[in-house]
Amino acid sequence: MPTSKFQIAVLISGGGTTLKNLITHIDQGKLPVEIALVVSSNPNAAGIAFADKYNIPVRTATKTKSLTDAQYCEQVFGPIRETGVDLVVMGGFLKHVLIPDDFTERVINIHPSLIPAFAGQGFYGLRVHQAVIAKGCRVSGCTVHYVDNEFDHGPIIAQRAVDVSANDSAETLQKKVFDVECELLPDVIRQIAEASAQVG
Repeated sequence: MPTSKFQIAVLISGGGTTLKNLITHIDQGKLPVEIALVVSSNPNAAGIAFADKYNIPVRTATKTKSLTDAQYCEQVFGPIRETGVDLVVMGGFLKHVLIPDDFTERVINIHPSLIPAFAGQGFYGLRVHQAVIAKGCRVSGCTVHYVDNEFDHGPIIAQRAVDVSANDSAETLQKKVFDVECELLPDVIRQIAEASAQVG
């Protein structure tokens, strides 16, 4: 059934905490979009349960050694293209996938640091926060950016900072940053949806 609501696809690999946060914002009327599809790089990802609970279609795209980069790109973006979504949101998607030309500046990611600091291949999860603390930083945060074909690269859309206290552990800093992520990402998606509506 056709819908005029701004539609997104969410890419996940694990627990789906970002997906759950977006669903919560939608349920509370704070985010006027529809999640039309979830694509998981892991067929056993715990986050699939959130999609199932809300009857969101799920496709899996497992990256195997036999697949070329182009084939994996098609495995991920083929179903997204068929669904006709307006925006793709990476929510803890841990596989590198090429961005096809027709999705340039239509894929966003949230990274748990202030890019360009503590970003790139190998910087994910607790590793980011451990590196921040080891460096003695007093400020960290998160970044929403458009995704290109390099790790944690592409035009920055928005950033939000958090203070790093002397007694922070990687775990407590991770929670601080995630709390901010939970507000920043929906804010950015809302702004993109509103801008799209004005253009349309």
